[in-house]
Amino acid sequence: MNKQTRAQAYNTSPDHGPAPYVTNINRTTLANADYRKTIWTGKYLQSTVMSIPPGTDVGLEVHPSTDQFLRIEQGSGVAMMGPSQKKLNYRQPVKNDSAIFVPAGTWHNVVNTGRVPLRIYTIYAPPHHPPGTVHKTKAQADAEED
Repeated sequence: MNKQTRAQAYNTSPDHGPAPYVTNINRTTLANADYRKTIWTGKYLQSTVMSIPPGTDVGLEVHPSTDQFLRIEQGSGVAMMGPSQKKLNYRQPVKNDSAIFVPAGTWHNVVNTGRVPLRIYTIYAPPHHPPGTVHKTKAQADAEED
């Protein structure tokens, strides 16, 4: 399998949960061009991959009963967290290999400040999105979540 075919195979994979599953998470994340895509959903845990274009963001949000882990595989940005939408008093630069831990009930956002797409994989516990979710764009995700 050549490099492009391999990337396409990683990019088009469906949600593999709740069956046992192993993947090269770096390759899977870097191959993803969608804003958000679930790659595995179980009873207590979910993983998604995200691609955030330069100058845009993940989107300010809070998950009242879900902890979240995000890892940056490509790009650079700023992680912001706090107790309310208007009080994001925790700000930290992030780049390749950064890990972001978001406690349940914490408002958060990640802004892409770089020149390339911010490629992220996330883990939610418990799951946050329906299994098999694919949002091509942030606008699509926002519309479906309203």
